Amino acid sequence: MPVTKDIYVGGKWLPSTSDRSITVHSPSTEEPVAQVPDASAEDVDAAVAAARRAFDEGPWPSQSPAERAKVMEALLTELTARTDELTRTIVTENGTPVMLARAAQVDNALDVLRYYAELAATTPAETLRAGRYSPAVVRNEPVGTVAAIVPWNVPLFLAMMKLAPALAAGCTIVLKAAPETPLNSNLLAEAAHAAGLPPGVLNVLTAGAQVSEHLVTHPGIDKVAFTGSTAVGKRVAGLAAAQLKRVTLELGGKSAAIVLDDTDLAKTMPRLVGVTMSMSGQFCTAQSRVLVSRERYDEAVDRFAAAAGNLRVGDPFDPTTFIGPLISARQRDRVLGYVDIGRQEGAVLVTGGGRPEGVDRGWFVTPTVFRDVTRDMRIAQEEIFGPVVAFIPFDDIDDAVAIANDSTFGLHGTVWTEDVARGVEIARRVRTGTYTVNGLSLDPAAPFGGVKSSGLGRELGPEGLSAYLESKTITVPVGSTLPGFA
Repeated sequence: MPVTKDIYVGGKWLPSTSDRSITVHSPSTEEPVAQVPDASAEDVDAAVAAARRAFDEGPWPSQSPAERAKVMEALLTELTARTDELTRTIVTENGTPVMLARAAQVDNALDVLRYYAELAATTPAETLRAGRYSPAVVRNEPVGTVAAIVPWNVPLFLAMMKLAPALAAGCTIVLKAAPETPLNSNLLAEAAHAAGLPPGVLNVLTAGAQVSEHLVTHPGIDKVAFTGSTAVGKRVAGLAAAQLKRVTLELGGKSAAIVLDDTDLAKTMPRLVGVTMSMSGQFCTAQSRVLVSRERYDEAVDRFAAAAGNLRVGDPFDPTTFIGPLISARQRDRVLGYVDIGRQEGAVLVTGGGRPEGVDRGWFVTPTVFRDVTRDMRIAQEEIFGPVVAFIPFDDIDDAVAIANDSTFGLHGTVWTEDVARGVEIARRVRTGTYTVNGLSLDPAAPFGGVKSSGLGRELGPEGLSAYLESKTITVPVGSTLPGFA
């Protein structure tokens, strides 16, 4: 088992000051696969100090966006060369099946980096506005040092959703990797070093909750970008608010898929399985509530359950596996606990709800489908983060929209129909930050984020870059001639 005692701080691999370590386990075999430092408060201080120096004294913030874009392109080249290694590493760390891992875990991350490198190359640092009373130079300046805290489910992609716009803006970063999946973040650090990122621009730590709070509240941090549970997000928001730190939060979801009567269920239900059961349901945009009219409800449930029941569960390195393990024994037990809750509340278990036969190792749960679910049941209201889907009948479109909106969350949703224009009209009525007609899509060029308990702010798109910039206005006298402006 590889044992790493160093952390990446200030452009160097330095010994951690911590006497604690984190053992990384394969969720599919339960075996230990690596050991990394459990960073101390002193490690956090060192990482923040390095990021602070790189921002206050280093070249990165003062470079033009185009100059930063060239370094980001070099990072893209280095990460692309490590695609296979990154894929294998993430499959080992979090159990994403290899048939999904490259596209979902690595390629998506590279697309985000590519998008922001291109955006940086074309985004001016300053613009001149005529103004109502006098001209003004409007500058886009980096917000400063960023604490980026990411979870274990899509670690590289979610890290890049923070890292890429922060780099494009000219910020410096302390990346706090999830303790379950630190190895891909160390590979990211290696790639950044090889790409020539200036020392201190990216620093990488692995630590638990207590040290994470020290990072969030550190006076040297100007902005916090966090992805994770709503409960922890509220804690992060409170800590950041006390110091008026900028904050972006991408939190939980309980997304609803509305299936209209005009859709072809034979085609739609297998596709819905993909957007509910991928990565064993461990993704925040999972369509874990499926809403179908009473007229087509039985057929939809039967077709979906048949497709879900045929999914291969097991070794994530087997190219035919679609359902891998949950991240931990604790998460498996939590999901199975919700299965019991669903039964107790009166929902009918159609398929799944247990551990797969013949698999004696790994934290697996079979694809689980409930029918006769009412909108007030806990399995219809609470984020389970596992391969559990609740089918809820609706009377008409108004009823469907009301059920979809009956949630404390508002991250994503989908509608399935042959009439795209009608689907867009329904999308406008559902209160979420993102929505998809006939599929599940996140585009690097379009903003992503939630409303209600699903978060604050937006990632991706130009909006994601704006989250790492501060606008400065410099007013000048009427008739002034300024170099660099026509």
